[in-house]
Amino acid sequence: MRSAVITGGAGGIGAATAERLAERGYAVLVVDRDGEAAEAVAHRIGKPATAIAADVADEADVAGYVAAAIERYGRIDAFFNNAGIEGDIAHVEDYPVETFDRVLAVNLRGAFLGLRHVVPVMRTQGEGSILNTASQAGVRGVPGLSAYVASKHAVVGLSRGVALEVAKAGIRVNCLCPGPTNTRMMDDIKEAVIAAGGDPQNFVDRMPVGRFGEPAEIADVAAWALADAPGFLTGAVLTVDGAMTTP
Repeated sequence: MRSAVITGGAGGIGAATAERLAERGYAVLVVDRDGEAAEAVAHRIGKPATAIAADVADEADVAGYVAAAIERYGRIDAFFNNAGIEGDIAHVEDYPVETFDRVLAVNLRGAFLGLRHVVPVMRTQGEGSILNTASQAGVRGVPGLSAYVASKHAVVGLSRGVALEVAKAGIRVNCLCPGPTNTRMMDDIKEAVIAAGGDPQNFVDRMPVGRFGEPAEIADVAAWALADAPGFLTGAVLTVDGAMTTP
């Protein structure tokens, strides 16, 4: 049986992708800092989905979820390196340094550590598929989200560099850049905008399709990229954003 590891697996996109991969016959390890939420997703999917609590910014935790996947499933065929946080909304001169550091720790260090520990497993197997989650904010600027934008631009670059490193090892590495999506993260951003006296409708007004994406729509692309895409698809930056970043 093929297996997949999904970080941020209790979130909207992560959980939906776990379901899509399970439908394709994958055993899925749902990884999330919120262990109870991860367990709930695994329970909803049913066997052989399992869950583990982990902080992706902690290398011991990362080594732990990789070891758990090998112990439970024997291999890792697909890795959705998806965990992320948005941080605060503030101008750069007011942005809290501790929040900046935490956003970079989760979004960039977490992605790096996942790659650092999963790639050797896939090298040994001689194959594997990796999808790193960046954002539309990884290919354009967004005011007020300096830490998030910086981290997601870095994830795009990290994905491209590692794709070149492992291409001849039979490992595909691609990068997913979702646009604004109806998830917990977007809800929190809208609440922060309202609290600051702004109008979150402005986000929708900037969407060419006139709406946010749905987690299932992003998951459809993620699962395809991980499980069904041809071997020639590697090093790609896949924007799924309702034409938001179309030049």
